[in-house]
Amino acid sequence: MNDFELKPSKSVTKKRKRIGRGPGSGQGCTAGRGNNGQKSRSGSKKRPWFEGGQMPLQRRVPKRGFTNIFRIFYQVVNVKDLNRFKEGAVVDIESLYKMRLVRKKKSPVKILGDGDLSKKLSLKVNLITKSAEKKVKAAGGSIELVSLTKQPAGKEDKKEKKI
Repeated sequence: MNDFELKPSKSVTKKRKRIGRGPGSGQGCTAGRGNNGQKSRSGSKKRPWFEGGQMPLQRRVPKRGFTNIFRIFYQVVNVKDLNRFKEGAVVDIESLYKMRLVRKKKSPVKILGDGDLSKKLSLKVNLITKSAEKKVKAAGGSIELVSLTKQPAGKEDKKEKKI
């Protein structure tokens, strides 16, 4: 038997219901849409959140709080994670990215004081907590804080155009 000779059995197939084709069809007149109203008309649509003219839920519920657009999101690294580096290594954002301790090269980094540090390292980061600073200095390391740039990362300073 070939593919083009295959047919589904009669019990499986069903004829589609032809709506609105006169009174003899049994689905004439209003075609299953009821009598009057917006939904009986052609092309009628309502947004899923429409509440029939009632004050909608998203406007009834009070607004709370706000989003600070100047918030700085720091990537955090704990002191115990710095033990991966070799003795005397310079730990900056680039080296943290290579060791997969941070996900982005352009976002600022903050060192937190969880765990212990057993190696002498020199850190070049944006922020460090007091407890982390004590642990790094106790291990004989040094800390250099790199200031944040006010411009978004990746954009160079453009020279001012004189008019």
